[in-house]
Amino acid sequence: MTLSILELRKFVVPEFIFGMGAMALAGQYAENFGARKVMIVTDPRIIECGWLDPVVSSLEKHSLPYVVFQDVHVNPRDYDVMAGALMYRDCGCNLLLAVGGGSPIDCAKGIGIVSSNQRHINEFEGVDQVFSPMPPLICIPTTSGSAADVSQFAIIADSTRKTKIAIVSKALVPDVALIDPATLTTMPSYLTACTGIDALSHAIEAFASTASSPITDLHALKAVDLLINYLPLALQYPENTEYRSYTMLGSLSAGMAFSNAILGAVHAMAHSLGGMFDLSHGECNAILLKHVMAFNFPVFREGYEKIGGAMGLKLDGLTEYERESLILSSIDLFRENLGVTRTLKHIGVTEADIPLLAQGAYQDPCLATNPRKATIKDIEEIFRHAL
Repeated sequence: MTLSILELRKFVVPEFIFGMGAMALAGQYAENFGARKVMIVTDPRIIECGWLDPVVSSLEKHSLPYVVFQDVHVNPRDYDVMAGALMYRDCGCNLLLAVGGGSPIDCAKGIGIVSSNQRHINEFEGVDQVFSPMPPLICIPTTSGSAADVSQFAIIADSTRKTKIAIVSKALVPDVALIDPATLTTMPSYLTACTGIDALSHAIEAFASTASSPITDLHALKAVDLLINYLPLALQYPENTEYRSYTMLGSLSAGMAFSNAILGAVHAMAHSLGGMFDLSHGECNAILLKHVMAFNFPVFREGYEKIGGAMGLKLDGLTEYERESLILSSIDLFRENLGVTRTLKHIGVTEADIPLLAQGAYQDPCLATNPRKATIKDIEEIFRHAL
């Protein structure tokens, strides 16, 4: 959170269409971008749920040929990306259309930059390592969490090092996102909870980031408000498109915030954890969020109290210690009420794993904008608290 509105800041966001029926515009946008042949990047579950059908119909309406690449893991592997890039080239495609959650979208981004830069995906790790723009990319998100459809991030699993690499570049910002809340109605409850907490983590970390700005702060606080209020309702009434729309809007707001403000230690640690244990990214964030906030609290107390206000907490009249305790316990209670209750120990992490996990997190670019500088020993201790 920054206090100066006078600082020069850049805010990057793609064009996006938000609302029921947005996915039906896929063909029109593909045609506008000069598509000759489209590669659809998705996964088997999206096909099973039927969400590819209206997209394909839209392409066919505009007489656009397409191929489908669906060999995408939940945490997309480097070899998924390379296989997709080979298919993209061999099939003569010139436009990418990602349909799915963060995994297909990140995989599509990877396919795009590999195709245009002719390098292995793992060589793009870090910030601003993409030198040639990727082909046009249209995204249709089907979860309310990753916000990969509006961000300049791609997270790919390095299968050799057993970790996730973060690729951060303006070249990864999609050309357009067609955000259709109807796609959320088939999300399983646990996926809804985990992706929702992922979005909440995006908002909180963007607000706390040393690269935040007044613009990102506005989006971050609004995202917290929307997600705290509507995520429980979306879980309780999964087919209610109004509640789903508000969670999607929360995810979008959080995405615009973190894509421009970057993130912090929660995501640095979650990337290391998820890469080593092949876990849901949202669940990793859920487990770590409170513990990272506790570490950051001494240097970001005022900011976290504003987060508490956005959560609807009554902090007036409380001591400093009481405010901190209420905010941290409310974060934990929120995730538990959503059914996300496991700790690191429950998912198989032991004390012996912590040094390697901490080393991976320490090398992650997201750590650079954490509000409190963390040593490897600090990160190890946070992991221990989360056991």
